[in-house]
Amino acid sequence: MRKMLLAVLLLLGVAAAFWWWSRPQPLPVRLVVVERGPVEALVANTRAGTLKACRRTQLSFNLGAQVSQRLVEEGQRVAAGQVLMRLRQDELQARVREVEARLDELGNQRQQRCLQADLERRDHERLARLQARQLVAADRVDQSATRARLSALACSAAAMTIRETEANLALQRALLDQATLRAPFAGIIAEINGEVGEFVTPSPPGIPTPPAVDLIDDSCLYVEAPIDEVDAARVKPGMPVRIGLDAFRGEHFQGRVSRIAPFVRDLERQARTVDVEARFDPVPLDVALLTGYSADVEVIIEQRPQTLRIPTESLLEGRRVLRYDAAAGVLREVRLTTGLSNWRWTEVLDGLSEGERILASLEQDGLADGVAVSAEDEGAP
Repeated sequence: MRKMLLAVLLLLGVAAAFWWWSRPQPLPVRLVVVERGPVEALVANTRAGTLKACRRTQLSFNLGAQVSQRLVEEGQRVAAGQVLMRLRQDELQARVREVEARLDELGNQRQQRCLQADLERRDHERLARLQARQLVAADRVDQSATRARLSALACSAAAMTIRETEANLALQRALLDQATLRAPFAGIIAEINGEVGEFVTPSPPGIPTPPAVDLIDDSCLYVEAPIDEVDAARVKPGMPVRIGLDAFRGEHFQGRVSRIAPFVRDLERQARTVDVEARFDPVPLDVALLTGYSADVEVIIEQRPQTLRIPTESLLEGRRVLRYDAAAGVLREVRLTTGLSNWRWTEVLDGLSEGERILASLEQDGLADGVAVSAEDEGAP
C-alpha cells in the first residue's frame, strides 16, 4: 500500500509539473492609465495648405521700353511709394516739354486776345454813349458791337484751347509716370525680372509673362488650406485653429479662422473641398515665416479642458475597450459611453474610472476578454 501511495503521488507530481510547464503563458501587453486631460473635436485639412501673404502684387509696365534704372535688389525691403525701376524716358520727357512749351504759347495768345476783347468792349461802350447824344452813326455802333463779341469769343476759344492742351499735358505726364515702377505698399522684393539695358514689353492678351517686380507684404500672413466638404458646415469664422508648418516640425502656432470660401472646389480625381483661411493670433516674431511654406490647419470645433480620456487607438469596434483586471491578471471587455473624439484622444463619459488601466493598442493578436496577460507598463503589479 505504501508503494502504491508513493506511485500515485509521483504520478500526480509529474502531472502537476507537466500542467505547470504546458499551461498558457500570460501575454505581455502594454497598458495605459485612464487619466484626465484636454479633448478636442477637430477638423483638419485634407491636403497640404499654403502660407500666403495678405498682399502680394506682381508689378509690370504697361508699355514697352528699355530698362534704364534698377534701384532695388531681391530680398530688399522697400517703403510705400519707393521707386523700384525706371524705363528709358527721354522721348516721353521730350513730349512733356513740348506740350509745356505749347501751353506757355497758348497762354500768351489768350492774354493778347482777351486784351483785344477788352479794348473792343470799351470802344463799343464809348460809341454807344456817343450814339445816345446822336454824335455817331448807328452802323458804326453795330460794327463795334460785332467786333466786341468776336473778340470775346476769341478770348473764350483761347481758354478752351488751353484746357485741351492742359489735358494733353496731364496725359503725357501720366505716360511718363508709367515708365516708373513704384511700390504700392511697404514690403519685401521677392523677384525681379529685368536688367538695365533689357527691353521689356507688356503681356499680350492671354499670354502671361513674368512680372518686372514681385512685391510681398510679409507683415500680414495667413494659411489657406482645403477641408473636406463634409466638414465645411461645422467651421465658422473666428474659431480657434492650430497651425503647423513643415519647416518647423513639432511646433504649433495659434490662430483663428478668418475666411471660408463661398464655393466648393471640385478638382479632378480629388475629393470636393472648401478653402479655409486662418490668420496667426498672435503673429510669431521668433521665426522667419516665408510665403509658400506648406502648412496644416486644425480647426478646434469644440474643446473639453479637463475630462476623462483614453487614446483613440485603444477603442474596439462598438466603443469597447479591454480593461486590465489586476486581481485576476486578465483582460475584461468594457463597453463605454464616449463624447468628443479626435485621431488621438476620446472622451469617456461612462464605463471607466480615473486610474484604471486598459490595453494601449489593438495591434497584438490573440487578445480578448478573459485572456491572461502580464503588464509591461511601469508600476504594473
